[in-house]
Amino acid sequence: MPAPAQIDPLVVIILVNWNGRPDTLACLASLRAVTYRRKRVLVVDNGSSDGSAAAIRAEYPEVLLIESPTNLGYVGGNNLGLRRAHELKAEYALLLNNDTVVAPDFLERMIRVAVEPTVGMVSPMIYYATLPETLWSAGGKVDWTRGHTQMVGEDQIDNGQFGAEPYETDFVSGCALLIRLAVVDQIGPLDERFFAYYEDAEWGVRARRAGYRVVNVPGAKVWHKILPEARFGSDSLAYYFTRNRLLFLRLTEAGTRAWFSAFVMDIGRTILSYAIRPKWRHKRKALGLMVRGLQDYWRGRFGRIPTEYLA
Repeated sequence: MPAPAQIDPLVVIILVNWNGRPDTLACLASLRAVTYRRKRVLVVDNGSSDGSAAAIRAEYPEVLLIESPTNLGYVGGNNLGLRRAHELKAEYALLLNNDTVVAPDFLERMIRVAVEPTVGMVSPMIYYATLPETLWSAGGKVDWTRGHTQMVGEDQIDNGQFGAEPYETDFVSGCALLIRLAVVDQIGPLDERFFAYYEDAEWGVRARRAGYRVVNVPGAKVWHKILPEARFGSDSLAYYFTRNRLLFLRLTEAGTRAWFSAFVMDIGRTILSYAIRPKWRHKRKALGLMVRGLQDYWRGRFGRIPTEYLA
């Protein structure tokens, strides 16, 4: 375990942007109001074509900007940011979705917990931006029986049911994840085979198995611009959730029961239902992408979903 960090360590806040100019600019505006002083904000632009980079330079000249010529995804973009955070000699990095708005004191509250030597990762309470008292994530849980991950507290109104004290969780969402860079040195960066989805859960499992606590902090608040009804609206999610779930189970060495539940009871049953039940005719595109996700897992084809799959 590392020695105790100083009480005001340098934090690099990493945003990954891909054609998300309005959301990114709004997030940067909220970060300007953050009360924690020893911070640098870094945006990794993933080959955007909407003028994001020029707008960031014009409106937020204090922000560090890395322009990738291609879309590296959530994982690749954040790993690029983590390497830059190391170069800046930061002690911590905060991975923050560009479609979030933060409370001014959220980082102060998180740092107070993160400086404990046994803590490796920290997350705030994350709410829906359109339902500001309703939780999207109060931490993450792995169900090793079903081979399934889920957000703790999802869709619950926050009535203080999680208490006021920090508590441990299986993993924390990559939407807002504070990590000690010494932990990254020990366990490695995000696994770029995922591209997006399940990478935060696998990272959290790695940190816990290395002996670190993964902690959620009530009182630290972030609002995420995701709609409850839109969580499964993208066709590409069917592909990533299928392929990456199996990759997660493999990398975490999940047991036979988890594999059976995930592969047969969940994925297999869903594919069969989409294929034969008339009420799921509108899911035929998702069905095809789930099948392709299975095929690519077995072929060892990872990273970004091929564009021809979405045609």
